[in-house]
Amino acid sequence: MAGAATVGGAADTRERILAAALETFSLQGFDGARTRDIAARAGVNLSLLQYHFGAKPKLWRAAVDRAFGEMHAGLETLLREARDQDETEVLRRLIRAYVAFVARRPEFVRLMHEEGKRRGARMRWIVDRHVKPAFALALPLVERAQRRGVLPADVPPAHFVYALIGSVDVIFHQAEECRRVTGIDPTAPSAALDHTRAVEHLFLGPAPDTPGRTP
Repeated sequence: MAGAATVGGAADTRERILAAALETFSLQGFDGARTRDIAARAGVNLSLLQYHFGAKPKLWRAAVDRAFGEMHAGLETLLREARDQDETEVLRRLIRAYVAFVARRPEFVRLMHEEGKRRGARMRWIVDRHVKPAFALALPLVERAQRRGVLPADVPPAHFVYALIGSVDVIFHQAEECRRVTGIDPTAPSAALDHTRAVEHLFLGPAPDTPGRTP
């Protein structure tokens, strides 16, 4: 039992460190983030952080893996279960799942905007390890939707993917601006639901279960 408790405690410590690291890297960037601050945010001493993850680059990669791991698992499950379903319904489910994920993990969006805007080894690592596989999963769905007339066929599929990502992400990336301008906290469950409906309507029209919609 003591061994199990020790293993459980170590796993919990790693999770707290990774959560703190993702938050800190997303707010301050890789260069601005200090491992000492990450350790303090996680409630551990610096030596324990270094014991689990070593130097800052290894911690950064582990934090990115943690964020993408959750997203990949949800995407793969959704697409596997919806392989033979109507493309419109699958796209609705994809939008709902992605908005819910980003609302729970807005630091994911901030980190991706931080690294995706510049050339460099970290951007290449993220793209090759995580973004390309996710893109490869989503692109066939968009292509099928275009063939079925759900989405316009005269737009390159890659542009739909990035348009969808952008329409979901920007309100969470600029959450502080949104709060200042509108008084809305986009990460609140009710606001995330409203944002889901807006993105669905933008790309697919009103959902069948939208209140007040005429059949």
